[in-house]
Amino acid sequence: MTISTILKGAAAATALVATPLAANAQEFINILTGGTSGVYYPLGVGLSNIYGENIEGARTQVQSTKASVENMNLLQDGRGELAFALGDTVAMAWEGNADAGFTAPLDQIRGIAAIYPNYIQVVASAESGITEFADLAGKGLSVGAPASGTELNARAIFVAMGMSYDDLGKTEYLPFAESVELIKNRQLDATLQSAGLGVASIRDLASSIDINVVAIPTETAESLGAPYIAATIPAGTYDGQEEDVSTVAVSNYLVTHAGVSDDLAYQMTKLLYENLDTLEANHMAAADIKIENALEGMPIPLHPGAERYYREQGMID
Repeated sequence: MTISTILKGAAAATALVATPLAANAQEFINILTGGTSGVYYPLGVGLSNIYGENIEGARTQVQSTKASVENMNLLQDGRGELAFALGDTVAMAWEGNADAGFTAPLDQIRGIAAIYPNYIQVVASAESGITEFADLAGKGLSVGAPASGTELNARAIFVAMGMSYDDLGKTEYLPFAESVELIKNRQLDATLQSAGLGVASIRDLASSIDINVVAIPTETAESLGAPYIAATIPAGTYDGQEEDVSTVAVSNYLVTHAGVSDDLAYQMTKLLYENLDTLEANHMAAADIKIENALEGMPIPLHPGAERYYREQGMID
């Protein structure tokens, strides 16, 4: 989708006059994230602190959720002001993809920024003997919480690999932390997690038992098409991972809704980019957030407040 298409139908840009970072008295900012052992949550905590300290009168809250799909539905209902979500989930929400958990198009969601990529990370206990994706056949795998962004990614990966959940010996639909605990207890062989590099759950697993990080072949990205891209999990990302591992990735987005004021959306966007160093202290995934990528692949209309910030930066004519 082109930027001109994204902007079509959006409200005209407000005047490009700098305004102080002030919000209406007691303006509430609820940040929708994911499980506490993932990446969304610590980054949400970081943003909550940044906004609470820099937006006058704002009260912030971080809500742990089932992540992308739930977050989009909550935003549509006005039950949050900012949310993290995977790009393919955002696109399906806008379209109203029923199979993905959206009974109708979510016409109230609006874009803030493309942030960091989620890497599809398949990790197995070394004891399981799983060293490549095909070895998952007959084994026990957790594919993420039901209808979560991770689970939607898992479905797509299995199709691209010419497999299905039916090929597994056991399929669990569990959040990251619970998946890891079952592997530690030898009740499960592997977990598929769509997250930023260095996700706490896999770091925890790798520090507890010997693991294999399972490759997803580079050509899988071509089979999947946009928004998936080929990616690499660098050697040393997790304890015991001595080599680079090929995989696929999909961009994450920060999303708001049309009912959020232009001024607040502007402030949330501006403060994000002015505090990336602080945000990186909450999680290393923030190192991949670049303003030059902010509009890349945006699958929904920008919020006018975010649009205003990008115009100021010369990114939109």
